[in-house]
Amino acid sequence: MPALSRLQRVRTELRALLALATPIIIAQLAYTAIGFVDTVMSGRFSAQALAAVALGNSIWVPVFLLMTGILLATTPKVAQRFGAGQRAEIGPLVRQALWLALVVGSLAGAALWNAEFVLHLMNVDPALIEPAMGYLRGVAFGFPCVALFHVLRCYSDGLGRTRPSMVIGLLGLLVNIPFNYVLIYGKLGLPALGAVGCGWATAMGMAFMLLSMVWWVRRALIYKDTTPLQRFEPPRWPPIKRLLGIGMPIGISVFAESSIFSVIALLIGGLGATVVAGHQIALNFASLVFMIPYSIGMAATVRIGQALGRGEPREARFAAGVSIVTALAYACISASGMLLMREQIAQIYTPAPEVIALAASLIVYAALFQFSDAIQVTAAGALRGYQDTRATMIMTLFAYWGIGLPVGYVLGLTDLLGAASGPAGLWEGLIAGLTCAALMLMLRLKRSAGRRIQLSRAASQGL
Repeated sequence: MPALSRLQRVRTELRALLALATPIIIAQLAYTAIGFVDTVMSGRFSAQALAAVALGNSIWVPVFLLMTGILLATTPKVAQRFGAGQRAEIGPLVRQALWLALVVGSLAGAALWNAEFVLHLMNVDPALIEPAMGYLRGVAFGFPCVALFHVLRCYSDGLGRTRPSMVIGLLGLLVNIPFNYVLIYGKLGLPALGAVGCGWATAMGMAFMLLSMVWWVRRALIYKDTTPLQRFEPPRWPPIKRLLGIGMPIGISVFAESSIFSVIALLIGGLGATVVAGHQIALNFASLVFMIPYSIGMAATVRIGQALGRGEPREARFAAGVSIVTALAYACISASGMLLMREQIAQIYTPAPEVIALAASLIVYAALFQFSDAIQVTAAGALRGYQDTRATMIMTLFAYWGIGLPVGYVLGLTDLLGAASGPAGLWEGLIAGLTCAALMLMLRLKRSAGRRIQLSRAASQGL
């Protein structure tokens, strides 16, 4: 009977986790598919446009993840208040998060607008700098919009309402395709802008998603007792400071991982358009696959936050365990598929044989780190549910920048341990960094979950 009871608990938790995670997965795949569409459509325009978009992505995606990581603090805070039945506190919290989003989004957009020096520092091919900066400056205009959208999405996710982000993500993808078609290739009487048009199409899609989310939150009945859009409230530093205390370590942690991929793209920027394009294909597809364990981690944040809000730390620990096992099961499928279909995957992006060969070889490395990547991202999501983010930040910084990047640099670009292996050595460093992160975050999650249970037990005993 105990074994049967435990199996029933697993099934119940798995159903609840997947009910939250499935719309998030679809939404994240839609958001990532926008980058996929950008890459494919720019690649069909010209190899230079593809390389410019690849370099632009290597800069704006880490900045975007830093920004949205900071704002992810909204999810566990809303989830815990919702679990505790403190609905009246949710609206004021989210209103302050929106102020934070407006500032962070504007600063991030300004950083992109002035990012040309980064390309010069990394010795990027001069012919690629102008189109890459045109692409970046188009994307920059959408950053304040996507920051505000992200807060409203986190608010909805924290309530356990993940369907809006799914629907709006799919609509954003559908809108992005015709915007790209018109601006990249020069339709409806407009000039062909190539990579620059791709950037402006992305910004227009971001604005569309914000307007759609505002409309949904204002109209849907499920938000009526908590909606942050019913009245105006000026910014207040104390709640914003608390959001930053949780969100800044999250943002830095996400940035630490994503920026390694981007630094690698910039390090190989001087090796020619073929190498840059092959790396971008492998990275873009790996990012697409990554969205599923990342979404499971986001769902784990909600499940754990709501369980802690209800005063059930054992259920929170159980939810964390189920989420990690689920992510590992998915990693088995994704790694197998990438190994078996690596050349076919590369052919989706480009018809160039030399780019296909390089991309296929790098996809092998992406398949190998599926397991450690699934563990670390899901454990990080669970730790967000516990609002344990500072230690996560330190661990990920050490794993990615203290181990992953140095190992990759030595193997790929120096002769210290044998002949430099180029992009392959850099991806081998990624595997080392992700594995280290997975081990450390799992140990931290075990400690955080145990500590919450001990505190609950002590409180119940009046200690």
